[in-house]
Amino acid sequence: MTPQEVRRSTGEAIVEWYAVAARDLPWRRPGVDAWAVLVSEVMLQQTPVARVEPVWREWLDRWPRPADLAAVAPADVIRAWGKLGYPRRALRLREAAAAIVERHRGVVPSSVAELEALPGIGTYTARAVACFGFGQPQPVVDTNVRRVVARVLHGRAEAGNARTADLADVLELTPADPDRARRFSVAAMELGALVCVAGTPRCGICPVRDRCAWRLAGSPAHDGPARRGQKFAGTDRQVRGKLLDVLRAAHEPVDAAALDAAWGDPVQRSRCLDSLITDGLVEQTPDGLFRLPVGDQGT
Repeated sequence: MTPQEVRRSTGEAIVEWYAVAARDLPWRRPGVDAWAVLVSEVMLQQTPVARVEPVWREWLDRWPRPADLAAVAPADVIRAWGKLGYPRRALRLREAAAAIVERHRGVVPSSVAELEALPGIGTYTARAVACFGFGQPQPVVDTNVRRVVARVLHGRAEAGNARTADLADVLELTPADPDRARRFSVAAMELGALVCVAGTPRCGICPVRDRCAWRLAGSPAHDGPARRGQKFAGTDRQVRGKLLDVLRAAHEPVDAAALDAAWGDPVQRSRCLDSLITDGLVEQTPDGLFRLPVGDQGT
């Protein structure tokens, strides 16, 4: 076989593996519409599946269409986001819903360009919605896919920083048949999430272990900068979360003393409160109280 045929056969093997190894996730099931896929993709950014699934179900029960989400107050959206983390995503998702209502008559657009034009929707999410929500054979490149490509094609332990060549690399492995190309996009993500993981990959059960350039090279160690673990305790992220917890639980605006009790360091607490206000996650009333944002409803 030619090198191109070898790479395509590798992609085919990943698709075959996915057919028997895929997790049963609700946003992958038949009949799930593009709006549900969009919500799942935004929620899954930097958040584990186990935490996302119950919140995703609750959101779709409450707001099954973009117009439903666009019509509610930002405070309701932030409360419903709960403990998923990075709550700015909740506001951006509401803004995207409003743009879908305004620009597309409440129907999620199917083209990558129109999806990318929505607030908070980047290239990865746009391609994922086009592929998983509309069945288009779009190459979808996330961290897991980049790691699979780095090992299988280039013999590197880690993918390193994102490169413009990543998309072309994925296309090298993508089957030619459009339906199998669509399935490859999710299959490569699943392989990276379950088998070709960071740290200690499960090479013994990998469907392409016999043609993986990294394994054939003896699994050389990563020779780039060490990956930094994400610390949470004591960070501004933790403080912001604690301040938001107070406001989520409150039925009325609260005074500064209620927020003071959430974190002892006044300098860090003040900095985090200011950042929440700047991000539109908290607003201060004319009389100096604090609340989740009311915003403009019915957009």
